[in-house]
Amino acid sequence: MCSPSSVLNHKTLKYKGLIGPIPICALVDSGSTHSFINPSIVQQLALPTSVTIPLSIKIADGSKLNTDTVCEDLAFQLQGIEFCGNLRVLEIQGYDVILGMDWLSQFGLMTIDWNMGTLYIKHKGQDVKLQVEQVSAEVHLCQHEVNISRETKKGSEFFVAHLFFSELEEGKVAQVWPPAIQQLLDSFNDVFQEPASLPPPRPIDHQIVLKDDSKPINLRPYRFSHFQKLEIEKIIEELLAHSFIQPSTSPYSSPILLVKKKDGTWRLCVDYRQLNDQTIKNKYPIPIIDDLLDELRGAQYFSKLDLRSGYHQIRMHPFDIPKTAFRTHDGLFEYTVMPFGLTNAPATFQSLMNCIFKPFLRQFVLVFFDDILIYSPDLTSHLQHLQLTLQLLRENQLYAKLSKCVFATTQIEYLGFIISAEGVSTDPTKIEEMQSWPIPQNVKGLRGFLGLTGYYRKFIKHYGIISKPLTDLLKKDSFCWNQEALTAFNNLKQDMTQAPVLALPDFSLPFTIETDACNVGIGAVLMQNKRPIAYLSKKLGVRSQGLSTYEKEFLALLTAISKWRHYISPKPFVIKTDHISLKHLLEQKLNTAMQHKGLTKLLGLDYIIEYKKGSDNKVDDALSRREVHSGDILIDAAGLAAISELVPSWIHEIQLSYVGDGWIDSLKTKAADQQQSPNPDITYHQGLLRFKHRICVGGTGQWRSQLIKEIHDSSLGGHSGIVNTYKRVKAMFFWPKLKEMVQAYVLSCPNCQMNKPEHTPPPGLLQPLPIPAEA
Repeated sequence: MCSPSSVLNHKTLKYKGLIGPIPICALVDSGSTHSFINPSIVQQLALPTSVTIPLSIKIADGSKLNTDTVCEDLAFQLQGIEFCGNLRVLEIQGYDVILGMDWLSQFGLMTIDWNMGTLYIKHKGQDVKLQVEQVSAEVHLCQHEVNISRETKKGSEFFVAHLFFSELEEGKVAQVWPPAIQQLLDSFNDVFQEPASLPPPRPIDHQIVLKDDSKPINLRPYRFSHFQKLEIEKIIEELLAHSFIQPSTSPYSSPILLVKKKDGTWRLCVDYRQLNDQTIKNKYPIPIIDDLLDELRGAQYFSKLDLRSGYHQIRMHPFDIPKTAFRTHDGLFEYTVMPFGLTNAPATFQSLMNCIFKPFLRQFVLVFFDDILIYSPDLTSHLQHLQLTLQLLRENQLYAKLSKCVFATTQIEYLGFIISAEGVSTDPTKIEEMQSWPIPQNVKGLRGFLGLTGYYRKFIKHYGIISKPLTDLLKKDSFCWNQEALTAFNNLKQDMTQAPVLALPDFSLPFTIETDACNVGIGAVLMQNKRPIAYLSKKLGVRSQGLSTYEKEFLALLTAISKWRHYISPKPFVIKTDHISLKHLLEQKLNTAMQHKGLTKLLGLDYIIEYKKGSDNKVDDALSRREVHSGDILIDAAGLAAISELVPSWIHEIQLSYVGDGWIDSLKTKAADQQQSPNPDITYHQGLLRFKHRICVGGTGQWRSQLIKEIHDSSLGGHSGIVNTYKRVKAMFFWPKLKEMVQAYVLSCPNCQMNKPEHTPPPGLLQPLPIPAEA
C-alpha cells in the first residue's frame, strides 16, 4: 500500500468517523447526487430503515444497482463532529458511507482545498474544518481480504496485483510426491493434459427425449451490460476454439446467464428451464453418499481424481444437438458436448462413470459424478490400483485436473467428509461456515442453515430434537424468530463443533442398536465395538407426542430398524433399550395396532432385545458417561469419543521415506527388541520411528534435504548459520550424517551470511549424535 496523498481525485475526499461505536470510512464525493451507507453497517447496528422511491445507480463498470430503502436522519461523526443525513442503503465497495451532493448542499457556501484535502464548512453556526489524515508512504503487503478491509478503513490506498496461474503451470506438479507416485504420474502425463479434441463417440452419449407434442423452445435473450458482453465474447471464442459449440440454425433458442465463480472469473450458463419442462426425466439412480462411505472399511491409503470439465467430456447425440441452441448478441450457437443445466445431465454422467469403472467399483474405486476415489489397505496395492484407474481413464479418453487431485494420502477430503483409517468425520471448513452463519432473517436463510447442518445430522446426537424449534419456523406463515429458536440455533452450532469421528462399518461383525425416546422426539445410535457408526433422531409430531411411553420407545426401535435394516440383515444383532417392557416384546400379547404393525417389520430378523438401565443408556446423549481416572485428572470417556486428531501432511511424507531404506528396517528390528524395556531408546508407534524421542527420517526421496531447507531458509530459521540450524534440526529429527548434511547445505546457500570465515564454528563445536550400531 502506498499513499502519497489521501485525496483520491479532484472531486473526492476521505475521512474517518463513527456510527455509534463502529468506526467507518466515509467518502465525500461531489460527483454523487445522493448519499449511501453499506448494508453491512445497517445490519450490524440494526439501524431503522424505511421504504422510499426506488433509485437506479450507475457505477464505474457501467452496471446498475438499485436501492429502495433509506436510513432517515442518521446521526454520525466525522473527526469528532456530529452530523446527520438521509443515507440510502446500497452495496458500495471499499467504503462504509458515501456523502454526496444532497449532504453537501445543506452547508451552503464552503471552501475546499483539494491539494491539502481540507474542507471548510459552517455547521450549526460554527466554522468547521475537516482535514484528511495523511498516511505515511510505507509500502506493505496485504494478502487477505480481512486485512484489506481493515486497511481501507484506515484511509490507505492500494496497488492491487492479481496472480493468474496458466494451464501450462498447472501441468507441473504443485506438490512434491513420493518417488513412486511421481514416476507413475509421469508415465500418465497425458491423462492430466487439457484435451486437444472433442471426446470420442461412446455408447452413452447424452440424449434429450422430449414429451409428445412438444414444440421448439424459442425465448428472447436477457440483456447484458457492455462489460458482460465482452466476457460473453471471450467465453464464446474459447468454446469455439475447443469445438464445444458451433454456429447453429436450429429452431430452438434458450437464453444465457453469466455466473461468477469463486476465483472471480465468469461461467456461461444456459437457461434450459423451459426445455427441461418438456424433457422426459431419466430415472437412473444416483449413488447414496452413506452407501459409498460404507465400502471404505480397512482402507489405509487414498487418492482422489477430479475430472476436468466433466460434462464437456461427453458428446451430445447428433440428433439432439440442435435442442441445445442458445442465443447471444453475436448469434445462435449449439453445443456438441453435454452442457451444464440439462435436467438429465447428472444421470448421463453417472451412468457413463459406472459403465467405465464397473470392473473396479466397490473393489477399490468409488465414483460420485466427477469425483473418483481410489482406496487401498496398503501402499503397494494402492500404487497398483492407481495405475489401473489411470489406465482406464487413458483408454476412455477421460482427462483429470492435476491441481485438484490428491495421491497416496492417509487422510482425504471426499464429498464434504474427512476420511481416514480411523473413520469418517466432518469437514472443518464446513464447520467454520456454520459457526459464522448469521442469524436468519427469513425462511430462505433458515433453510440454508438447516440444509448445511442437516448434511451432517448423522454425526449429531438428537439432531432432530435440537433443531425442532427451527424446523417449526419453516411452516407456512410461522417464521417469527424468538428466544427458543435462538437457543436452538446456538446449540446446533455448538454441537457441530463437537461431532465425533464415526467408525466405518465392518459387515463381518455384529451390530448393536441403542434406542431412547422422550416427550418430543426419538433417538438411536448404530454401534460396533462400542464405537458409533451413525446417529438417528427424529422429532415427534403433535399426534405422536400423545402416545404412551411404551409406544414412543417401541416407535424409536422400529424407526431405527427401518433406517438401518441394510446393516443388520440378515446377521444377528442386539437392540438395547431402557424400557424394560420391550425386553419381553416377543412374549407379550398383541393388543395394539402398533404392535401388530411393528412385529411384521421385525419378522425375518435375528435379534436380541436387552434391557439397559436409564442411568447407563446415555448413548443418544453420549456414547458413555463413564468417568476414567488418570492420576488426579477426571476424564469423561464420552468426551474422548468426540475428539478428532489432525495429522500433518509431512508426517505422511516421512513415513513414505521409510520405504526401501535398510537403515530404517534395522531400527525397526531393534525397536521390536526393546518393546518390553521400561525406557527404550528406539520406538515405533503409529507408523513413526523415533530415536530418543526424535523422529527418524528415511533416505527415500528428498525429504532430509527438504527439512534442512525449510528450517534454515524459513522466516524462523533466518539463514542463521551451521550451528543454529544444526541444533534446530537435531532437536526434532534424526538420521545418519545429519551434521555433514547441514554443514554442506549452509555452506552452499548463496543467501546465508553466516557461512563466511568469521562465522565458521571453531573445531569441535559440532559434536556428532550417538547413532545405534545398526546405523
